[in-house]
Amino acid sequence: MSDILDVVIIGAGLSGVGAACHMKRSCPERKIAILEGRERSGGTWDLFRYPGIRSDSDMHTLGYSFKPWEASKAIADGSSILSYVRETAKEYGVESLIRYQHKVKKANWDSQEQCWELTIDDGASGEPTSLKARFLHLCAGYYNYNHGHQPEFPGRDTFKGEFIHPQFWPEDLDYEGKRVLIIGSGATAMTLVPSMADKAEEVVMLQRSPTWVVSRPSTDWIANLLRSVLPKSWAYSATRWKNTRMQHWLYKKTRKQPEKVRQMLLDRTRKELGDAGDMADFTPQYDPWDQRLCLVPDSDLFAAIKSGKARVVTNQIETLTPEGVRLEDGTEIAADIIVSATGLELELMGGIDLQVEGVHFDIPSSWSYRGMMCTGLPNMVSVFGYINASWTLRADIVSQWMCRLLAHMDSTGATVVTAEIEDDLPAMTPRPWIDDFSAGYMQRVMHLFPKQGDRSPWVNSQNYLREKREFEEMRFDEAALRYRSPADIESEAQRAA
Repeated sequence: MSDILDVVIIGAGLSGVGAACHMKRSCPERKIAILEGRERSGGTWDLFRYPGIRSDSDMHTLGYSFKPWEASKAIADGSSILSYVRETAKEYGVESLIRYQHKVKKANWDSQEQCWELTIDDGASGEPTSLKARFLHLCAGYYNYNHGHQPEFPGRDTFKGEFIHPQFWPEDLDYEGKRVLIIGSGATAMTLVPSMADKAEEVVMLQRSPTWVVSRPSTDWIANLLRSVLPKSWAYSATRWKNTRMQHWLYKKTRKQPEKVRQMLLDRTRKELGDAGDMADFTPQYDPWDQRLCLVPDSDLFAAIKSGKARVVTNQIETLTPEGVRLEDGTEIAADIIVSATGLELELMGGIDLQVEGVHFDIPSSWSYRGMMCTGLPNMVSVFGYINASWTLRADIVSQWMCRLLAHMDSTGATVVTAEIEDDLPAMTPRPWIDDFSAGYMQRVMHLFPKQGDRSPWVNSQNYLREKREFEEMRFDEAALRYRSPADIESEAQRAA
């Protein structure tokens, strides 16, 4: 075992790099390390390599609060986002803190030593290794990097062409002049269709049911104008303010006036599609933002459909065949390549086996404190972003909050903090950790998450504007946070003896 580190950050993607930068900015004296299971930084933006990979929200809100996004395109391609993350890591001196090929398999809280003992697979040496840390900051994202969600399609073994999942895109895939069938209707599918249509003979997007789509320009002319006349940090802050409030306004509108938003989106889609397709393929049965809206930058999906190189089919698969797929209505679609854009498989807490005193910690039995701590888990804060806004908005405020929490603990002499239900709190009605969101990738694993309560601070509000204000103004002596000092722990040990 090496010396005990102050903070270990799990993950060197967008969230992890940002968390380390916040630590460098707010508490540079702390000894920290970033553990990354892969060989490279960047997380999602390094892993995914499929054609057209891009952000599904604007970079003025997906970017860091402290690092202006300066490119002209607000809806950015994956390589540009990856460069931004790595440039930030270099600029703030956190690149040297990353320990690559360090996959954390187990984390055990030792009350006596007041630290986390980490069991790590060291990919470079092939040997397990260990590390101790006073505090854990989980920034490992929300999905399994080793495999995506893959339904079992009848007849898959009979298909003679190439069958691909976007999470594991072959670098040498040649689809020029080929018939491509994309199964799915989410952001990945809608990115792939226009990106592959220019080379493929035809691209068909096969969906079980329609998804809400909204088209917008990939450039933000207001942001670009502001950057031309204001200091870049001012322009970035103003654009971020504008965009977060627009996102919030639209989401609230969908909750209060779903029919009005539904009609607005359908009218816009009808105008974009024209006579090139069937509106039934773009008319979902659920309300807007019951699942995440799919962004179509510069109307590229509709342009591909209008060109005749792409089309959308809404139906169920009966079976795969040697030449493609046969649908339940008997229709057959020929394909040389099938892309199964069927979604991600969520992975809670980075897939780490969390233990307290050597006993496995049952996450579903715990309560969620502000969506970032679990009752019964000391000295651990995790990042899970918004489902209705950009991920980094929440990653930023959680990491900033944690830096202030650590400063508060230093000032009071506390070494341990745990979220605990207040003794005099009336019984709460448990709710799913994220409710009012019907997306399959969330519903498949919601039973594995901690419970959400029915009052603050035991709610996961998914409301950036509210949380930003609350996190900045909250007192760290609230009853839900229980602190312990070395003297408290020694006294407890003496009483136990």
